[in-house]
Amino acid sequence: MSRRRTLGTKKKVALLVSAAAVAGGGAFVMASTSNAAQSPQTAAESTVCQGLATALGNNQRFIEGQRTAPDAQSAARIANREAVIAQIKVQQEASGCAVGESAQGSQAAAEQPSQAASASAPASQAPPAGNATSGQQVCNGSTVTLSGEAGAPAASSNQFPAGTKLKVTNLDNNKSTTVEVTSVSGSCALLNNAAFEQVREPGKFLIRRALIEKVG
Repeated sequence: MSRRRTLGTKKKVALLVSAAAVAGGGAFVMASTSNAAQSPQTAAESTVCQGLATALGNNQRFIEGQRTAPDAQSAARIANREAVIAQIKVQQEASGCAVGESAQGSQAAAEQPSQAASASAPASQAPPAGNATSGQQVCNGSTVTLSGEAGAPAASSNQFPAGTKLKVTNLDNNKSTTVEVTSVSGSCALLNNAAFEQVREPGKFLIRRALIEKVG
């Protein structure tokens, strides 16, 4: 009789342990799934995140440049770009991207000349972008993203002075915009919000296949 009770008790304990293990395992799986769903995407995993990371990096480099070589307007420019960076981080969070991740996509791409440019003329014979003649293609291979700044359509550049007019064409949808360079940035052509809206594809913050021409 005593032996039967002992065996019965052992069976009950075993069943309870098994049930607890199953419940615990289920909870663990649910937690893992939940965490995976909430894991932010990196620039390498999402085109949207890459565009935002590039925009963030461009603005950070601009601020670094202003702090390295300040002038009378640097403080105002830095404050403006810091506000832009804050807005980009809001967009990163809303898009499920890693908040605060920055990239140098535009600069890296600009270093790779396009095959068309290589075929038309040796790299050693190509004039610097700032000395390009009107109507000439420039910044071959550059990607284009947005600065996050408001205002009328405009651009900023690290190769062209203020007043230069650039025509930017998104080759993925054949939309183009002609804008005037109004400030300095960390890439060949960085469009503000209004200009980027004229050529963007819905939901994208980066133009991978861009044609940039100096037109004035």
